[in-house]
Amino acid sequence: MSISLDAIDRRILDILQADAGLSVAEVAERVGLSTSPCWRRIRRLEEAGVIRRRVAILDRQQLGLDFEVYAMVKLSLPSKANLEAFEAAVAKWPEVAQCAIVTGREDYILRIITRDMRAFDEFLRERLLALDLVSDVVSHIVTRPVKCETALPLSATD
Repeated sequence: MSISLDAIDRRILDILQADAGLSVAEVAERVGLSTSPCWRRIRRLEEAGVIRRRVAILDRQQLGLDFEVYAMVKLSLPSKANLEAFEAAVAKWPEVAQCAIVTGREDYILRIITRDMRAFDEFLRERLLALDLVSDVVSHIVTRPVKCETALPLSATD
């Protein structure tokens, strides 16, 4: 179930998606509200789960995490127990930035970030392929990111 958003809520969310470090007073000023009603709206959005958390977005190249791979993973037997076991394992691996179940030949797509090819190979051998659940992995190395946004398209919620 989705929450009903008005234009001010959308504006608040757009502002926070761009810079979650702003104070409530700064957000309120940008949307034309006083601080208290703006704070109540933000709190309501947090309590409803629309705002899940506020984070800092780091530059992975600045941190030496230069290697990015999308891996298509096929399980040997995609049973409920195997899906749950695979997802529990993936949740523990910091190299996996994203994991999603997909339709088609493969069962999952993983976005994996490591220092370099050698670190990815170690992750592949020691973690992913070490799971008896995995029957196939097809890796796609990112040569250059074109677009990487964290902001959701709020205009699509109208």
